[in-house]
Amino acid sequence: MNTTIEERKQKALEYLKKLNICKSYITDFEKDNTVCYFEHFAGFWAWQDEELTKKIKEIEARYNCTVYAVTHEFTELGEMYDLLLVTDYKEEWNDLLYKGINKGSYAFAYCWNKDDDWCSELGTILVQSEFGGIRRIG
Repeated sequence: MNTTIEERKQKALEYLKKLNICKSYITDFEKDNTVCYFEHFAGFWAWQDEELTKKIKEIEARYNCTVYAVTHEFTELGEMYDLLLVTDYKEEWNDLLYKGINKGSYAFAYCWNKDDDWCSELGTILVQSEFGGIRRIG
């Protein structure tokens, strides 16, 4: 079953609240669809990075999804952006974000390897929420 942009946005808002994201980031996403990306819990506006903004739009169009938050980190595999998203299929929504062990939550994301795009893929990552932001821990 296909969903509307507004339905996916409402689910994304629910996920942002579950992740305890800073209220101002949630408000801006609700008002203007402004996505925030996080580095070690610190948040930045995705629109500040033209290449990231382009990638978010590309992924939303390709998969008919809604990106609601992004993590950014450097790994041994390269520079990574993890685009947390709500898919077009309601039957998947219960599995897109769920509580993990300790302070972690499992989130469905498009993992973009900026250094080697061929190694980019959809999958589940483990994120930790603190200080109003998130970071990938697994």
